[in-house]
Amino acid sequence: MVGITTSKRAKRLLVLGAGPAQLGLLQAARRRGLFVIALDRDPSAPGFEFADRRAVVSTEDEPAIGMLAAAEELDGVIAPGIDWPVAIAARVAARLGLSHPLAPATASLAVSKQRQREHLAAHDVPQPKWRVVTEAPDDLELPVVVKPPDRQGQKGLTVVREQERLAAAIATAVSASRTNVALVEELVGGPEVTVNAFSTGGVFHPLTVTDRLTAGDEAFGVALAHVWPSEHDTQAAIDVARAAATALGIENGATYTQVVLGPDGPRVMELAARLGGGHDAELCEAALGVDLNGLALSAALGEPLEVPRPEPRGGAVVRFLVAPPGSLEQVQGIEEARAQEGILGARVYRRPGWIYAPLHRGSDRAGFVLATGNSRDDALAKADRAAELIRFETADAEALV
Repeated sequence: MVGITTSKRAKRLLVLGAGPAQLGLLQAARRRGLFVIALDRDPSAPGFEFADRRAVVSTEDEPAIGMLAAAEELDGVIAPGIDWPVAIAARVAARLGLSHPLAPATASLAVSKQRQREHLAAHDVPQPKWRVVTEAPDDLELPVVVKPPDRQGQKGLTVVREQERLAAAIATAVSASRTNVALVEELVGGPEVTVNAFSTGGVFHPLTVTDRLTAGDEAFGVALAHVWPSEHDTQAAIDVARAAATALGIENGATYTQVVLGPDGPRVMELAARLGGGHDAELCEAALGVDLNGLALSAALGEPLEVPRPEPRGGAVVRFLVAPPGSLEQVQGIEEARAQEGILGARVYRRPGWIYAPLHRGSDRAGFVLATGNSRDDALAKADRAAELIRFETADAEALV
């Protein structure tokens, strides 16, 4: 009699996005042995390296995503690191009868900044003053931040400090918006922190609270580094992040909440019902020993999970790389940077031929360094030293015109 051996089928996961914001989760899925189908409109997306099957499809093309998902015998769908596809993933999972941490209605609420503002107001969660407009009002107190209510990554966003710039900023936001309106928000002064958390059964588990070291007005809101632990008292930020998650009905899954520690207390700038797109999950594991990517994978696959007790470990930093504008010719020093003490990872996102724009949005960042140290300052110094070793050679941007 001939024996028959069978192998256990690998679970199949559809990941919406294969760009820099999805790299950590895709790597975690590969390590777990999942069969990963990744999609992205960019055929050169760096995360395709970790996928078993690739699809050049926009993460916002819901009909195409739905057809692909229906054909793949999936066990789960996830949209890490980017906002709008979070709702698409929830709806696709529901149509296929798959487990998912977010109900479609909750996910749809989370990806709309306007609806977030409305729900936060209804639950008395501290936030900036705001209004929705289609043209410049006469009674605004400047400075303000003008942005589309349904985009992310600084698309269509402008900081307005002079009245004569307001109309153009609103026109830019309206043109970028899916709903042809602009969200105008009070510019709250103060340091910025990010509260990364994971909820299970309605219990909010705060994990890393990192300081956001950001660029100036021309790249307003773009983080140049995430630094842990925060140098500020973080309990109030955790409290408002928890209140925001409750107000939006988020009972399960990862949340990424940006908070400004204003002069009158913390204000919620926005909450994303997903993993952070700036290697926040990898920083969490380095800082606390909590595998946040793994938790997100288990939630997407409907697996039992438990958030472990954090075990703080000195300091940890994600430091982003910025390349000079122009066509990338080569990168030097990446291996040297990786070999430095305390460096857990360093990567350049793009290959030669990629054209870097001046830094205006998060997607303009060129790569990252992840460092640990005995303290916050030690980790930051190690990250900075490693970043200085990575040198980008680009063609003169003017010569490309």
